[in-house]
Amino acid sequence: MALNTLTGTQSADAETAPPPRRAARLRRGGRAGWPRTLTAVAAGLVMWPAFPPHDLWPLAPAGVALLTLALHGLGPRAAVWPSLWCGTVFFLPVLSGIMKVGPDGWVLLSLVQALYWAPMGAGIALAARLPGWPVWTAALWAAQELVRGRIPFGGFPWARLAFSQSDTPLTGYAAVGGAPLVTFLTALCGTLAAYALLRGPLPAAVARRLPHAGPRALRPVAVAAAGMLLIGAAGPLVPTPVDGRRVTVAVIQGNVPRLGLDFNAQRRAVLDNHVRRTHELAALVRAGEVDRPRLVVWPENSSDLDPYTDPQARALIDAAVKDVGVPVLVGAVVDAADPRHVENRGIVWDPVHGPGAYYVKRHPVPFGEYLPFRSILTRLITRFERIPRDFVRGDSPGLLRLGPVRVGDVICFEVAYDGVVRDAAAGEMLVVQTNNATYGRTGLPPQQLAMSRLRAVEHGRAVLVAATSGISAIIAPDGRMIDRSGEFVPDIQVAAVPARTAPTLADRLGPWPEYALALLAVAAVAVALRRFRTIEGA
Repeated sequence: MALNTLTGTQSADAETAPPPRRAARLRRGGRAGWPRTLTAVAAGLVMWPAFPPHDLWPLAPAGVALLTLALHGLGPRAAVWPSLWCGTVFFLPVLSGIMKVGPDGWVLLSLVQALYWAPMGAGIALAARLPGWPVWTAALWAAQELVRGRIPFGGFPWARLAFSQSDTPLTGYAAVGGAPLVTFLTALCGTLAAYALLRGPLPAAVARRLPHAGPRALRPVAVAAAGMLLIGAAGPLVPTPVDGRRVTVAVIQGNVPRLGLDFNAQRRAVLDNHVRRTHELAALVRAGEVDRPRLVVWPENSSDLDPYTDPQARALIDAAVKDVGVPVLVGAVVDAADPRHVENRGIVWDPVHGPGAYYVKRHPVPFGEYLPFRSILTRLITRFERIPRDFVRGDSPGLLRLGPVRVGDVICFEVAYDGVVRDAAAGEMLVVQTNNATYGRTGLPPQQLAMSRLRAVEHGRAVLVAATSGISAIIAPDGRMIDRSGEFVPDIQVAAVPARTAPTLADRLGPWPEYALALLAVAAVAVALRRFRTIEGA
């Protein structure tokens, strides 16, 4: 009888026992051959359609399960290669909308994002050596997203696992621990499925090919299934209140004159479109066809003509606001104090007093709204000349009094950043001003809308999404879609939504659930690494 070097079980067939050198290699972790790499590639391809516009959300935990299986039993260094492949084939299609600004930028951004999966994969390989490894593995996903959403240049938290779960049994957990908890539980469902496959009964021919899995029985399958069912069943039980005083709001989508990066070449046409739609709204109110709104929201870049210095732009906006008779939140690009910078503002425009309080975007997009290393990059890549001035970074949350409501304004990609949205959620409803014209008819606008839906549940706030070309929407505090526009069409949305002040548990806990999950992941890797080094030294 031969002793299995990993599980401590005995083999009835001595011929199947690994030779001494192979047994030592199994203790340290096997190599990442092509079958494992192909499994990791399959994991990335399976995970991608979980995100909008496909919304096949069960594929997110399925992809996590496949990657877990591909890495199980490997050493940390061997796990890096398949993890990189998994991340690459995931991010390339998920971020394919970036191709609109250039295929080189799309490929480079996707590869950079995939790099974060390399240390995560090494950590997964190490954590798999510990009891309870499905939990530690799931925590590693949350830790990876914490780092990716912060480093470098403030991070790029797009395509987090949580953002595939904006209308699923796991959505309610956002109100408890925010997007990080949703990511963790999504990953945990996947790692539990992998645990069941590795520990459950399999045909003997298959079992001989998986010597790392240990004894197989029905009990691990039952435990994993019970865990997944419990996670899925408890999510919808999380309360998502929709109470609050009702306020009628309006969202204007003026549309843009043409697609692509050059839409701003017709800045006056963009402004005219939003002015025209606002006059139409005023006419509908006078005709009694829609309720009179108490506030109106225009999108980001609805006026790229500075209304403070351009008298014609100011007159057009002022006439539209006076016609509708209520405050309008206007998205405008404004000259900064020095000629080398501009500001991305949301301006409260009052029908009596004109422009008043405003919010300056706090998280400009690197390489899109400002250029790191400008003097070097503009010499190497001429396309960066399209960014002649850098956007100034705002220093205050977007909390603005807009008519009867204190709104929290976030602009475009800021909706992906937990801290920016959390600060704005101190208002009674959230506003997302965005300009998706460059990325129209790609996966990016529906992905951004999914983030807005998750934020509504996370903070218990109605969310008003105003986009120049779509997708605009009015979202209830429980994540339900009250109204939604198409893309590249003008649209006027009017609805009554609750203005709420009560914070959710996620608001009270702030970033601590994410910190706790990351700390859990780091502690597990540290313990596993110590054990791994002990085995290697044996």
